[in-house]
Amino acid sequence: MPELERLASRGLLYNRFHVTALCSPTRAALLGGRNDHRMGFGTISEVVRGFPGYNGVWKKSTASIADVLRRNGYSTAAFGKWHNTPLSEVTPVGPFDRWPTGLGFEYFYGFLKGNDSQFEPVLHRNTTLIAAPKSPAQGYHFTTDITDEAVRWLRTQESLAADKPYFLYFAPAAAHGPQQVSREWSEKYRGQFSQGWDTLRESIFEREKALGVIPDNARLTSRPKELPAWVSLSPEQKQVYARQMEVYSGFLSHADYEIGRLLREVRAGPRGDNTLIFYIAGDNGADILGGVEIWQPEQAKFELQTVDELGSDRRYNYMVAGWGWATDAPFQWGKGVASHLGGVRVPMVVSWPERIRDSGGIRSQFTDVTDVASTIYEVSGVNMPAYVDGVPQLPLDGLSFAYSFNDASARSRRRTQIFEQLGNRAIYHDGWWASARPTNPWVWARGGYHGQGLDNFDHDRWELYKIDDDFSQAKDLSSRYPEKLEELKKLFDSEASKSDVYPLARYGSGDMPSIISGSRTFTYSPNQLPIQLYGNSVVDFKRSHRISATASIPKQGAEGILLSYGQHHCGFVLYMLDGRLAYEYRSCTRRNEKALTTSNRAVPVGDVELAYQFTSKDSSQQYSSFRRSVQGVGKLFINDELVGEMEVTDFGVPMLGSMMMFGTLDIGQSGASQVSESYKAPFKFTGEINKVTVELK
Repeated sequence: MPELERLASRGLLYNRFHVTALCSPTRAALLGGRNDHRMGFGTISEVVRGFPGYNGVWKKSTASIADVLRRNGYSTAAFGKWHNTPLSEVTPVGPFDRWPTGLGFEYFYGFLKGNDSQFEPVLHRNTTLIAAPKSPAQGYHFTTDITDEAVRWLRTQESLAADKPYFLYFAPAAAHGPQQVSREWSEKYRGQFSQGWDTLRESIFEREKALGVIPDNARLTSRPKELPAWVSLSPEQKQVYARQMEVYSGFLSHADYEIGRLLREVRAGPRGDNTLIFYIAGDNGADILGGVEIWQPEQAKFELQTVDELGSDRRYNYMVAGWGWATDAPFQWGKGVASHLGGVRVPMVVSWPERIRDSGGIRSQFTDVTDVASTIYEVSGVNMPAYVDGVPQLPLDGLSFAYSFNDASARSRRRTQIFEQLGNRAIYHDGWWASARPTNPWVWARGGYHGQGLDNFDHDRWELYKIDDDFSQAKDLSSRYPEKLEELKKLFDSEASKSDVYPLARYGSGDMPSIISGSRTFTYSPNQLPIQLYGNSVVDFKRSHRISATASIPKQGAEGILLSYGQHHCGFVLYMLDGRLAYEYRSCTRRNEKALTTSNRAVPVGDVELAYQFTSKDSSQQYSSFRRSVQGVGKLFINDELVGEMEVTDFGVPMLGSMMMFGTLDIGQSGASQVSESYKAPFKFTGEINKVTVELK
């Protein structure tokens, strides 16, 4: 990451900067200046719960720094990943007051999900869903695209309002999964990770000491028992996993390169050296949610056959947990584990050439993501208002760290900070750290806790560390200082009560308002806006259903899409080709499984009703969106006459609101990423569609 290093050489590296262990909560805390739970973001948007600290609803009483700066004469813009709008409001009809443009950003370009394809994302400009400017074949990549947009916005700003200050928020989706980057970037790391994660972690630790970014007395913590040693893996696993790390590294390097393009544009501006830059290298610790894979013969065969597809638009790959743990050296654990530094401590570089004299300095004051907003308020001279639009504002939790800019030895002003995600929790106070870790993060990520009644935290084991002396959180002192541990546990309880952390829970239901709640029949029209599948206001097809289209077929016949749901990774499509009706699905739960049925006769000319009916074999009386897939029978009809039938062995679309719901629902044409390889997007219907109706049984 040469751009990060270059920026650090002109600024300051903070090596005790902390985030929240997950992405949505960190973004809310960063932009709101309050603790994540007080912002309503005690977890990510997909698994919210009906409690104030976890409802995922950005409150009117927590105005963002973008909103405050905008009201004080700043231009404001956000580019990249968002992931802080309630799922129920991610619709083409809004409401839009909790989209970026409703929260203080005058301009937004990016995606609303927690993750999306880097080659075929569902893009929004402000509140409008738009097509990407290029296709993957033409070289499209999300990070490059948002950089181009940010540079364009900056140049426009400088040409029309050069004297107007601006606030720019830039959030690439790298290196979040899916980890996708062009081969030229991943090839730079070919063969560099065959030594495995244990050896890599040791070498990272030695380089950290040589660079002076960790103290000489820091110790390397040991591998958790839940993670396998590299030497215990099969040759096939080593081959595939090494390639995962090559792709991840290329993805990260590519993002750093694009950030460098943006930074050069900033510095070349009329007040470049008077622009304050925060480069926060992650909204959580390194990703370990990929977990530990136990290969079955069928999976091993697939992984080896497709290893060269890793990083491409054909795969939505993550890396297994061993690599995330290795790159979090010297700390324990990683993403999702708020109880340990591997989940919450990330590097931050601050650069401000006109005001910061100590170029290349290291700062070790205990700082938190909530402190960034307070720092900006202090140095800009803008005050956080007591009221915004008549709504009393919650006080900021952040403390400005501008005092450290030109004083490396300044005493840290933050005495206390609370952390919690997924039940993993900690309290920092005056150099001490007490924590409890009940949750295995990759089991949570796969929904393994849902419905198991595992939300009892009374018997969690607490650990105690003196992190002012123990930089890497390596020595548990709970048995030596039980009184101190009890003191900190009580302090956690007090802070948690004040910050909306209670009640604790590992997994949320995802239940929230929906504009389609209770509906069983949905009518769609041709040429309407695409509907993003991310959100809970989208039809869930994992139950018996019927899709019927009334259309008019011209004398020369017709072809094209009637209804498309998803994209090439998973989804289904009802379409006409070669004069016949066809239905095809790609399983979201079984890799590369797909099935196609075609009508046994041609579709007649004139007005017709074309339909597909799915009857689930599920014998349970209670429908659940948490089911990953269903089996059943699919039938095609032309004017109510049965013309085709298929056995559906594994039809599945992800759970409503899941980050794995990629693509859009489209009527009359395909989205940019096509479900089937039988046609080429957009494959517009050449007849005339009157309407498409979906009935849920």
